[in-house]
Amino acid sequence: MVILKDLLYLNKDAFNKTIRLLTKNWTLILTGIAYLVINIVLGIVVNTLFMGVLRIIGGIVLTLAMASMISNYLYLLQNIIRVEKFDLEDFKMGFTALLRKVYSVLLIGWLASLLYNMILSPLIGSLGSFITMLIPLAIFIFLNALPESLYQKFYDPWETIVYAFEFIKENWLEWFIPNIIFMILLYILSGRLLLNLFSINFSLGLNFSTSSIIIYIIGQILFSFVMIYRGVLFENLSTSTRRKRIYMRDLYK
Repeated sequence: MVILKDLLYLNKDAFNKTIRLLTKNWTLILTGIAYLVINIVLGIVVNTLFMGVLRIIGGIVLTLAMASMISNYLYLLQNIIRVEKFDLEDFKMGFTALLRKVYSVLLIGWLASLLYNMILSPLIGSLGSFITMLIPLAIFIFLNALPESLYQKFYDPWETIVYAFEFIKENWLEWFIPNIIFMILLYILSGRLLLNLFSINFSLGLNFSTSSIIIYIIGQILFSFVMIYRGVLFENLSTSTRRKRIYMRDLYK
């Protein structure tokens, strides 16, 4: 009963605050279009300029660009959660504000994947392909709060990964109940599971039919709501315990 009471109050507070923050920062919804345009232009430029052996350099450029856009989006969320607003200057700064931290986390993930494929996978033989399929799911579950850990906590890249894991271990029930609901809603709209921890917009493909545009707009609004909600929920959970939350609510009744 105590757990249920805490869940209800926690999500009620998060819902009300998210509605207020999204209404105040509705331009966050438009960032999805900006990232889409940047991706298209960048893809054309890289495929035109980096051909043959230069494709390796092109890959590095694309990775840096993706890390920069992730940095931008997380920085905007950071401003929304901390000071409840962002402006054009924040949008400009966002491309570099968290770039080093984001790129370092992505690099750690790439190195871990490389070591697994080169060393562990050959050793475990036939189980390798099965484990390879499970790893992305395990990362999605156990490091689900990694984006929020990146922009709300001042740890180095490795400590951020460890903190994200510890956070899920301590708050798995409170965290996953609303997030599973959000995943289902996004799946209904897009027809695909959103398993990328660093998604920065609602993805629906390049389909410009009227129905697809309407679905995209609804999906982008929902995606923005979800990301702010996650940030609000993470802030509440990472700065309190269940006992403290219940005590404070009873105190100020």
